[in-house]
Amino acid sequence: MSTDSAVSSRKAAQLRTVRWYHQPRWRRLGAMAALALLMTLVTGEQGTHRDLFYATKENLTGPELWIWLALGVAVWAGREFLTPQTAAAWRRSREVAGGPVAKVRGLLQSDQRLRWLMLLGFLALAAFLPLAFERYWQTVLVDQIAIYLLLAIGLNVVIGWAGMLDLGFIAFFAIGAYSAAFWTGALPVAPPVQLNNFLVIPVAVLTCLVAGVLLGAPTLRLRGDYLAIVTLGFHEIVYLLAKNLNNFTGGTSGVKVERFHLDLGFWSYQWRLDPMPYYWLLLVILTVVVFLFLRLEHSKVGRAWTAIREDEVAAAATGVDTVRYKLMAFAIGASTSGVAGVAYASKTGYINSENFIVLFSILVLAYVIFGGMGSIPGVLFGAAFLVWLPEYLRDWVDPKDRYMYLGALLVIMMIYRPQGVLPSKRRQRELKMAEAGTGEADAMTGPAGGKLS
Repeated sequence: MSTDSAVSSRKAAQLRTVRWYHQPRWRRLGAMAALALLMTLVTGEQGTHRDLFYATKENLTGPELWIWLALGVAVWAGREFLTPQTAAAWRRSREVAGGPVAKVRGLLQSDQRLRWLMLLGFLALAAFLPLAFERYWQTVLVDQIAIYLLLAIGLNVVIGWAGMLDLGFIAFFAIGAYSAAFWTGALPVAPPVQLNNFLVIPVAVLTCLVAGVLLGAPTLRLRGDYLAIVTLGFHEIVYLLAKNLNNFTGGTSGVKVERFHLDLGFWSYQWRLDPMPYYWLLLVILTVVVFLFLRLEHSKVGRAWTAIREDEVAAAATGVDTVRYKLMAFAIGASTSGVAGVAYASKTGYINSENFIVLFSILVLAYVIFGGMGSIPGVLFGAAFLVWLPEYLRDWVDPKDRYMYLGALLVIMMIYRPQGVLPSKRRQRELKMAEAGTGEADAMTGPAGGKLS
């Protein structure tokens, strides 16, 4: 009997034994090697009709594979073996800087005028620094970065605060853009009254609010993947309507939209091709939106969204009206897309249905996750950095491959820092609790491959 017990104990011990290749560290190495192989294939030689395996043979036997593998292993080794030293250096630097930072924080908290002066200085820097940029980068700053910042802030309400996965967010952007085209008289169908572009903004916001409620009402009982599929379907409905209703939207041929103009009787101004006036206008809009959303985050509504994201059943049990607040999340998040749509249409002066494909919804979602869901500074950084990166690579990387590099960066981020670059403290705490098995987190529960050793 004792022999049988010993054998059983030995077998049980073998079952509990974790092989070296099952350990999280080596699983992450395997993930980085697979990523290196994928990047070699997608950024290397292109295939031909004569030889289906030409690209594979060229890529796997050339130096590109070893370059990508070296980069992947370098990232893995640095993150795995230098993390304690980096963390210790970071702690020492924080201890050294702790005294001066505490003094500055105390001054700011005690002197309101100093806070306002610092804020005005930051706004002045943001307003006039782009004057030193080249014309190309000024255009990128307006046409892409500023627009995506507005979209990311709105999507952060739905995903980061309320915890609802939305893959069709760009549909509200399309609604805002076509609202600008309709109310300024650019569409084949004449509006009941023609409005100035600035007056279209509140109309577009109201339209997107209604559209957000219409989307949210039938989906209140859905979560996770099911909600994502429904929102994706909503986007496809809007996109196909914009594409096929040629007599109303102009279809793929598109329509010309009037640019911003202002006429006060005694003074008038017309926005033309110079991107800087548009930038200053969008900077004012962004400042107002960020201020309002920061106030909203710490209000009763923001706390209700947080409760719904963490545990909707518990929130409902404690008296939170989940139906009302989920509808508010959809509506308020969509409102910023309405503003962005009007600004985009009025800046470019031309829109068509292909400006609103589903890829842009995926990109906005990636920006929010990369920056840090639930964190307005993180979302702003994520959107600005990831919009800037493909444009920065334009001189060295083929246009078809730029988003491949963006994808590789996102994969590395998901492996080693799923909470994002600048996450909210609450979100960080949720992920740590989920990783330890003491809490829930709907989106991502920890680094791929397990906890970093």
